[in-house]
Amino acid sequence: MIGSDIPVICLDGPAGVGKGTICLAVAGKLGWHILDSGSLYRITALQVSRQFSNIDVDSISKSQLFDIAVNLSVSYVEEDKELVIYLDDEKITQLIRTEEMGEKASKVAAIPVVREALLERQRAFLQAPGLVADGRDMGTVVFPDAQLKIYLTASAEERAHRRYKQLKEKGVSVNMASLVEELRLRDDRDMNRPTAPLKPASDAIVIDTTSIDIEQVTSEVMGWVEKRI
Repeated sequence: MIGSDIPVICLDGPAGVGKGTICLAVAGKLGWHILDSGSLYRITALQVSRQFSNIDVDSISKSQLFDIAVNLSVSYVEEDKELVIYLDDEKITQLIRTEEMGEKASKVAAIPVVREALLERQRAFLQAPGLVADGRDMGTVVFPDAQLKIYLTASAEERAHRRYKQLKEKGVSVNMASLVEELRLRDDRDMNRPTAPLKPASDAIVIDTTSIDIEQVTSEVMGWVEKRI
């Protein structure tokens, strides 16, 4: 898919920066397809958890992890302006959005064979009229020739605060200090993994979202779309 004439917008950045929400908003305005690449790693982590209960990911063979990742049957459906994710016929959107699954996904994503298994699957999402892809390495690895690359960032404290509000609204008991620490650990793991580390592409536009809301970020991204696409 590299070199395709179909336009791609990459939205990369750390956990909790709002990539998914902005991806959905931009794709909705353009009428384009969506790739939530992070969900693929979360789904892989979910399948690993189901098949190897209470077994640490480090103790599972590379071939087993590859088979799980390459055989995922995943589909995305937009329902009521939200992205709903199905594994086979099971709706798993909420199952994979837990902090626990996010931690497991970060560990799974650091394993080269898993990234290899999911690379072509991610590129297969590129279909006309265009694709908005969010993740950690969309602009650096998956779609290096994308017409527009955006790197979203925000302080760990602000990202934790946003996540705290989301969880409290769902009635989930959560500790702010723990959230900040978990985000920092995840950032460190994502930025320092040997394969496809989290970093802005050399030609990415960096947007700090710490002090601006989703609507403002979406507007800024759309401004760049008008200039580049």
